[in-house]
Amino acid sequence: MDPRSERIHNAAAYVKEILDCHGLVPTVGIVLGSGLGRLVDDITGQVVIPYKTIPGFPVSTAIGHKGNLIVGSLGGKTVIAMQGRLHYYEGYDMDTVTLPVRVMKVLGIEYLFVSNAAGGVNTSFSVGDLMVITDHINQIPNPLIGPNLDEFGPRFPDMTRPYDHGLIALADEVASELDIQVRKGVYLACTGPTYETPHEYKYMRIAGADAVGMSTTPEVIVARHAGIPVFGVSVITDVAHEDEDSDYVTDGEEIVRQADAAATRMIALFKGIISRI
Repeated sequence: MDPRSERIHNAAAYVKEILDCHGLVPTVGIVLGSGLGRLVDDITGQVVIPYKTIPGFPVSTAIGHKGNLIVGSLGGKTVIAMQGRLHYYEGYDMDTVTLPVRVMKVLGIEYLFVSNAAGGVNTSFSVGDLMVITDHINQIPNPLIGPNLDEFGPRFPDMTRPYDHGLIALADEVASELDIQVRKGVYLACTGPTYETPHEYKYMRIAGADAVGMSTTPEVIVARHAGIPVFGVSVITDVAHEDEDSDYVTDGEEIVRQADAAATRMIALFKGIISRI
């Protein structure tokens, strides 16, 4: 067996053994970004599995990422949520960054919901906005580079619709009913861990990006490789500053605080969509 597949299946077998004891089979996977881990408070009947206990699983080191798998009920469905994701900038290779999504695939998820804290590139965006991701620009190394894992998907997967149109339509319905304002736009992923320079912001806007962050696209690529429909939301936690002479400084702790402040609306949106799929 390919060592990558062995690692995935060993981790999945460990998690499955725990979930079987509770009669849980997750159908929805959720990846929670910086400051957005509060969604797990709404998951009932929780089973908590720390990353450090799972064979072959890495540990998240990023600000605002606790490092647990949380399994339970949300919106009437059994979900498995990553309370903290893994990032390329932490020094992990792409197989490691995307390992949890493939483990969730083996466990049986049928949908993947992803979230992140992002910088607003679109000048009309404000701190606290929710942006439904309609497409992305990936500038992190592609996680499918290397020998293809044929059991998960084809060598050259289609990425015409990386974010599921049906789920986006459901989001529109739920947002309207709950009176939640949502933006829509393109998410650009870069490696980090530096925040963007003023001219990088300008470059990204010219390229067609509306928001920028350091995550998400690797997970989405691997999910789409495996045929899993994806829904994504960026919480705009800071906005582009293009004045090199200003005294503005991008603050990671403030980004987590802003994400936490917007989390209630994102949670309501996720729950509403999940309840209808």
